[in-house]
Amino acid sequence: MGFRVAVVGATGNVGREILTTLAEREFPADDVVALASSRSIGREVSFGEDDVLKVQGLDTFDFRGIDIVLSSPGAKVSEVFAPRAAKAGAVVIDNTSRFRMEPDVPLVVPEVNPQAIAQHSKRGIIANPNCSTIQMVVALKPLHDLARIKRVVVATYQSVSGAGRASMDELFNQTRAVYVNDPLKPEHFTKQIAFNVIPHCDIFMDDGATKEEWKMAAETRKILDPDIAVTATCVRVPVFIGHGEAVNVEFERPLSEERARAALREAPGVTVVDHRANEGYVTPAEAAGEDPVYVSRIRRDPTVPHGLNMWVVADNLRKGAALNAVQIAEILVKEHLGGRRSARSNVEPLRRIQA
Repeated sequence: MGFRVAVVGATGNVGREILTTLAEREFPADDVVALASSRSIGREVSFGEDDVLKVQGLDTFDFRGIDIVLSSPGAKVSEVFAPRAAKAGAVVIDNTSRFRMEPDVPLVVPEVNPQAIAQHSKRGIIANPNCSTIQMVVALKPLHDLARIKRVVVATYQSVSGAGRASMDELFNQTRAVYVNDPLKPEHFTKQIAFNVIPHCDIFMDDGATKEEWKMAAETRKILDPDIAVTATCVRVPVFIGHGEAVNVEFERPLSEERARAALREAPGVTVVDHRANEGYVTPAEAAGEDPVYVSRIRRDPTVPHGLNMWVVADNLRKGAALNAVQIAEILVKEHLGGRRSARSNVEPLRRIQA
């Protein structure tokens, strides 16, 4: 008998991607429940190629009998429902920022710190990191193991899908407006996003950094090493899906381009495409819909004793959110739940409607 899984925020970008990923990877679930806000009750969302799920309301849902919750509803919503689901006996894998820096909540990237999943028993919640952090630490981990990282300077090029479906619509509508000479009115972004870049992701903090930039530094230290210094500049760019990052790394010991390239080629979750020629690198458009973190343009930084530069790209909805969460769930099932199944459930078995 398989596990019972609930997907919270099932109508959003990440929620839909979670459902797709569960189906693609044949996650061992007997029941999959799609949950969202009351305004989405009764809507249908795809699950795999042939099935659709009817959305149920999150506010009134009883989590007793659910084994795993994969959640992406927004931080304020998670703050309310995640502890409720955990109290009912589920393990919550939360994509929001709400629990990431809680000391008793593990913050996990399976290729980097899978051992942290064992801490889920403290509160019944596992946090999924920020999308930009995930792809960066996947690329940093094998290099840190070789030469120990001292400092990271990163500039991100973040797609609009990271800000939600409405932001994707805004890019589309603004782009069309430019071509037909209609007025452009920013709604979800602070400035025009079409044919522009905006150095502003999330809110500003007292020191002048944005919260997105703070997240990258704080989360990297929690996941990888508390002694790594990280400074980030996060920029929204007019791309629908896929984040790019220009990453500069300073090490404690020498690390050649060749050793770094070889280590990255062997690293789980990483694909190296690094040819010093036209088209010898990966862009966000090519990474969209793909699982790996792509690393290109690996080269020495001559301005510091032990430095390298690299270009890191990934699909922010897949590895940056949905895939990472499902990978956590796979390890949870295999290594920590030990074949546990709910002995009883008041969850009505899922009715799958043929599309």
